[in-house]
Amino acid sequence: MISIEHLSKSFGKNTVLRDVSLELKAANISAILGPNGSGKTTLIKSILGMVIPDQGTISVQGQPIRGKHKYRDQIDYLSQIARFPENLKVRELLRMIQDLRTRKAYPDALIARFELEPFMETRLGHLSGGTRQKVNLVQAFMYDSPIIILDEPTSGLDPVATLRLKELILKEREKGKLILITSHIMSFVEEMAEDIVFLLDGHIHFEGSCDELKEKYHASQLETAIARMMMRTENNPHHEQNIQI
Repeated sequence: MISIEHLSKSFGKNTVLRDVSLELKAANISAILGPNGSGKTTLIKSILGMVIPDQGTISVQGQPIRGKHKYRDQIDYLSQIARFPENLKVRELLRMIQDLRTRKAYPDALIARFELEPFMETRLGHLSGGTRQKVNLVQAFMYDSPIIILDEPTSGLDPVATLRLKELILKEREKGKLILITSHIMSFVEEMAEDIVFLLDGHIHFEGSCDELKEKYHASQLETAIARMMMRTENNPHHEQNIQI
């Protein structure tokens, strides 16, 4: 569904992505992980067309995206920080977003799922961080697009909302969608993701399942496996570049 071939990107003298190749398939939940500065954000922004790579190609549904924009209508995106005009009411924001896209929106069930009915006439500047994130989730999921990219989707959510988000992600995966997640909450990733891509210094350092990563580093938890992988790399920076399992 998304094919990335030999992608490289530098900002001045800082090389952020180094010859990254990756296949992201439909009906799958994939997690892009890595420490700060590893290239995660640049990779996501490249898929969204917000960053133009120096080298390499990205294809969505078999079509190269360079110089094109219509493919973006197939992608729904949840940004890490829910930055909205604070003077708008929740209902006004959702209507405004619907006016910007051609794909039909289905917000009502999501509003009910995240219990936002009491806040629809509330200005965004008056909402708590968790409620703003629920609004962010509604705008991200309401178009029924085949690809959903979620950047830190659990940020600010209480346990009930997090559970409902997990149920929603699984439901969307069952429809055959590609769900791409970035998160620093390893318990969430371990529970949800079927495939993991771990970036380090712009390289794909690991690609495989959670179980494969835990087995490789003799760990019972994903967080422990990642910590051991990073410590091993710090001790031997030339070891295990571009590992794939």
